Amino acid sequence: MDSSLREALVAPNGLLAGETLESVHPVSGGCIHRAWRLTLGGGRIVFAKSGPPQAMDLFEVEADALDALHDHAPRELLVVPRPLGISRMAVHAVLLLPWLQLSAMDQTALGRGLALLHQSSSLAADSRGYGWHRDGYIGSGPQPGGWRDRWGDAFIELRLLPQLKLGCSWGLKLEDCQAFLEALATHLNRLSITPSLVHGDLWGGNAGALSDGRGTLFDPAAWWAHHEVDLAMTRLFGGFSRDFYRAYNAVMTAEPGSQDRIEIYNFYHLLNHANLFGGGYIDQSKACLRSLVRRLM
Repeated sequence: MDSSLREALVAPNGLLAGETLESVHPVSGGCIHRAWRLTLGGGRIVFAKSGPPQAMDLFEVEADALDALHDHAPRELLVVPRPLGISRMAVHAVLLLPWLQLSAMDQTALGRGLALLHQSSSLAADSRGYGWHRDGYIGSGPQPGGWRDRWGDAFIELRLLPQLKLGCSWGLKLEDCQAFLEALATHLNRLSITPSLVHGDLWGGNAGALSDGRGTLFDPAAWWAHHEVDLAMTRLFGGFSRDFYRAYNAVMTAEPGSQDRIEIYNFYHLLNHANLFGGGYIDQSKACLRSLVRRLM
């Protein structure tokens, strides 16, 4: 952490005004921003994520999503850190969060806590339907806001279609996808579901177990959606145990056809990775599209 950021944090109007910054250690913080473990006077530890000033928009979206998930999380099982502060400085933007002490403990609390979050939020679902109240991000990729009354329309128009448009840069042709998208929207619109608040980017690097046995979620791309989108993504890159799924399904029983929808919901994340990183994700996205077309057309 450079001296200008240190000084800005503890300045009279800084996020840590009045605190003594005892030590700063870099930690893993993803591929977009830098992250830090800050030890303050008295031994309190906080987590800071920093980036250039233009990162403020991403941090505001993340803080908004964390607040929403925190409000629905069962605190005895699942910790979603509520932001401690966010600030744009002359040459930095910073998001300050409570420090989470991760461990290798089992994921029973994580699975049950996520299920209860999905369940309780569905009982207080946003009356506007499926979507989110502001434009956001999935990683550094765009995730448009907006609302739809039907789930299939929301998934196609707010998630797949924006990514497919970006995919035109590496060879996708929107005109070849229209019939498929209409068929998929019809297929998903037949589902009888209530929107749940979902994490939205639930791969293994954005969740874990804490040293006190509770689970934790962070780095969300939250929106109101079918709860299965979170479960589907846990299957994409691995990192979730049998205990996690057993505990989740003890609260939220798997619905008919849920296994078949994993590929549908993960198509969104493959497209996003193809648009962000290219490489093998492009081939995976094309293969997934072909598979889905065969299934639905």
